[in-house]
Amino acid sequence: MASINARALPMTRIHAANDHRLNTALYDGATELTELERPHELLTPPTKTYQAMLLLAGSMMIFHVIGINQVFGIFQEFYTLSRSNIKDAQGQDALVSLVGSIGAGLTWSGSVFMNPLIARIDNVKLVTFSGAFIMSLGLALASFATRIWHLYLTQALLYGLGSSMYYFPLMSLAPIYFERHRGFAMGIILAGSRVGGLVMALVLQSLLDHYGVEWALRILGIWNLTVAIPVSLVVRHRSGFGLGSSQSRRGSSRTSTMVSNALLKKGTFWYQSMGAFLQAAGNVVPLYYMSSYTVSVLSLSRSEGSLFVSINSGVNSLSRVAMGLLADYIGRQNTLIGGAILSAMSVFALWYDAPEARFIAFVVMYGVYAGGYNALLPTTITEIYGVENYTSVNGVMYFIRGLGSMFGAPIAGLILGSRSRSSASSSNAGLGMLRKRYNEVAVFDGMLLFAAAVCVGYVRLLDARDKGTWRWKA
Repeated sequence: MASINARALPMTRIHAANDHRLNTALYDGATELTELERPHELLTPPTKTYQAMLLLAGSMMIFHVIGINQVFGIFQEFYTLSRSNIKDAQGQDALVSLVGSIGAGLTWSGSVFMNPLIARIDNVKLVTFSGAFIMSLGLALASFATRIWHLYLTQALLYGLGSSMYYFPLMSLAPIYFERHRGFAMGIILAGSRVGGLVMALVLQSLLDHYGVEWALRILGIWNLTVAIPVSLVVRHRSGFGLGSSQSRRGSSRTSTMVSNALLKKGTFWYQSMGAFLQAAGNVVPLYYMSSYTVSVLSLSRSEGSLFVSINSGVNSLSRVAMGLLADYIGRQNTLIGGAILSAMSVFALWYDAPEARFIAFVVMYGVYAGGYNALLPTTITEIYGVENYTSVNGVMYFIRGLGSMFGAPIAGLILGSRSRSSASSSNAGLGMLRKRYNEVAVFDGMLLFAAAVCVGYVRLLDARDKGTWRWKA
């Protein structure tokens, strides 16, 4: 009997670890969780100093990646003006927004390629630094652009590929260095995103006003690369993880990064994917056109437009925490669905035909409601598909959300059409037509977000059916 109990003890620890993993899978995307399926005795304990360095490095990295992605609307407002250095971009919102959409989309869509690569390669420092270098090079080369296709090559493709290589190694490996306080640690790292958009919007507008777009891009590129050097020196595989061998990591990655055939046959997976695509497409539209609406329709200054972007980013970040706390009381899927519905309603009720006061309310309220989806999607993936499928499903959802973010803003730009903002704002008729087009953009965006809410609501019903029971708190 004693020998039986001795053999059962490690399995008890593993099951307890899996329960702990379920409770702490509360954060963004590329979080690898499979190490908790292994006995902890195989892992070399990290030092407190290294854990602190990892937290600082992660916060600095995510500050730049998320911050720059969130403020592309300020670049777009400048590129489409009559004084733009990109002459064929003037008034072309659809073409210019595609630049930012590709850059941000590649950042997230790269998950399906980066996670297997990280599992197979030993020198993740080189991957991280190479990504930061390519990302920074894209920003710096964009400063020499004179045609819009130059921006596609630099601020879209180079930036997007580099940012994905820079982002995912650290976000994939950091969680395995924290066992008892993983949720707290990832919260600190993700706090970089909470201040990234808030600070970057104000910094970027100041750089544009004082130095112009060329030097603004160069300074951002140099700043990013300077920060990336110490960041890339910190990230590494944990000693003992995957039994300490690259061969073992390669073998485990093949099973952990691919969605199983059983999941592919489930309606929950396909409706979850559709909802992820639609929500990502709708989510970026206000971010990209918030500044231009402020300047073109409300006739406020570009500094005020940047301030609105900054406020929205700050509120969105605080909302992620609040929504997470609310989800503990009413259920994560319920909170996710509620946030999706309310974000769509805020677009219809507050952005459509909005004067200044109502638009400010929209900036705040949309930040509140939209933050819930981004924060809670990973947790609902764990609840619906199981912890054993978290890595594979979450990687696919990131890829799909990346594709969605490439779709929404350019279509909104097509709805706005080519125009001269200065001439449109100079006459009542021109301003009225411009406002009408922005109203059409608001309707388009609200429909995308409402359709996403319908999808995640249906996933809730299908999940209850598959599990054979309905729970009000889920």
